[in-house]
Amino acid sequence: MQRPDWAPDTIDIERPSVARMYDYYLGGSHNFAADRAAAQAMVAAVPEAPLMAQANRAFLRRAVHHLAEAGIRQFLDIGSGIPTVGNVHEIAQRIDPESRVVYVDVDPVAVAHSREILAGNDRAAVAQEDLRNPDKILAHPEVRGLLDLTQPVAVMIVAVLHFVSDEDRPAELLRTLRDALAPGSYLVLSQASDDGRSLDERAEAERVYRRTDSPLWVRSRAELTALFDGFELVDPGVVWVPQWRPDTPESAEDAERAVFMGGVGRLGG
Repeated sequence: MQRPDWAPDTIDIERPSVARMYDYYLGGSHNFAADRAAAQAMVAAVPEAPLMAQANRAFLRRAVHHLAEAGIRQFLDIGSGIPTVGNVHEIAQRIDPESRVVYVDVDPVAVAHSREILAGNDRAAVAQEDLRNPDKILAHPEVRGLLDLTQPVAVMIVAVLHFVSDEDRPAELLRTLRDALAPGSYLVLSQASDDGRSLDERAEAERVYRRTDSPLWVRSRAELTALFDGFELVDPGVVWVPQWRPDTPESAEDAERAVFMGGVGRLGG
């Protein structure tokens, strides 16, 4: 396979990447044959996969808009993926041009394209790091240089946690981030849930993602709710993502088909 100019030499274009599969679901063009094959296998196992990605992207948009309207002016988007229309900085800076955003992703393609898109925007930056290294994220020069952690920050971890295994202790990772935040900060989480799914559907989805660089770890509503430890959930709590403050009642219909559950929590004190 010929390597395109935008693909860093360090990446294996023969191995599917979850960030590039997500790009494919959203109709993007920064993916390879291996990514498309894996994504198509996922669609065969879970036909709602593209809808899942689109509904999750809409949840991110609504959450950022809500927090920006509530006065949040700093955003840390961990696992931000390959840039598509409706990025966090576009939404937040539309409400207040002074809003500051740092994107974090481990995928070099996502990081390279984020840097290209953010060129000339001195209130947005990108850092290459993994959610599994929260201390490194918090100490990263881009984070320290742009965000003031003594003031409220919205931490976005959207469509990422299902690639973090229980062995990686997601609750501890989130606790490290929480302990670094000022009162009035927010946590936005979403991830794939197996609530209402058959064992066969779950097994097939997990089989597909074992081919990628990030195997799948689905969780229940109760498990996701527990990860908001220390945060007060914003109404309506942890729900299927189309049900979180939908733009219209119709957009929340058949919400469980979106596969993702999500919520927003506020840090008191």
